[in-house]
This record gives sequence, structure tokens and C-alpha cells, in this order.
Amino acid sequence: MNLKSKAVLEKGKKVTEEKLSARLSSLTEKGWDEVAIKRETVIKKLKAQIRKADYRLATIAALEKITADNARAKAEKLAAKKAGMEGPTAKKAKGTPAKKEKREKKPQPVVADDED
Repeated sequence: MNLKSKAVLEKGKKVTEEKLSARLSSLTEKGWDEVAIKRETVIKKLKAQIRKADYRLATIAALEKITADNARAKAEKLAAKKAGMEGPTAKKAKGTPAKKEKREKKPQPVVADDED
């Protein structure tokens, strides 16, 4: 998810929390007891929307953390590569095996033709 959706989710969560608090105060003023308030469908719906927004925001935070970790690791890897590469001999110093020399071919035995 992108940052735009994160801002939208945060705003929606804030609005839902305000609706929930207004509804709770309205019901307590009318004299509803705690059990009846917990069972009321609008309250359940608003709490579910808040839980959903929390879950989505946690997912976005986890993705942002992973993205930041990957970017940091990539930067470290690039810095290490630049520090290790100082010239054409860096490949040999790094431990990469040199090119193998070609084996010499064995001379073929000469077969004498006896045509008498």
C-alpha cells in the first residue's frame, strides 16, 4: 500500500473513533446499560471498522519496515562493493579463481604403414 492510502486510513480511523465516542456518550445519556451498549449493532460496526483500520495500518507499517531494511541492505552492499573494487586486480584479490589454462593436446601416435 502506498502512503496515500495510509493517510486515508488514518483519517477514516479518526472519524470512526469520533463517531464511536459520540454514539457511546449518546447512549449513556439515554440511560443504556453497559451490556446493552456492547450488543448494539452500530457500536459493533464502528468497533469492527476501527479494528480493520488498525490491521491495515499495521500491515502498511510492516511493509514500510521491510522496504526500509531492504534499502539499507542494498546501500550497504553497494558501499561494500565500491570499497572492495579499487581496480582491475580487485577481482583476483577478492578470491575469484583465475582463468584456467588450456591443456596441451597429446601428440597422436604415428602409425607406420607397411605396404610392401
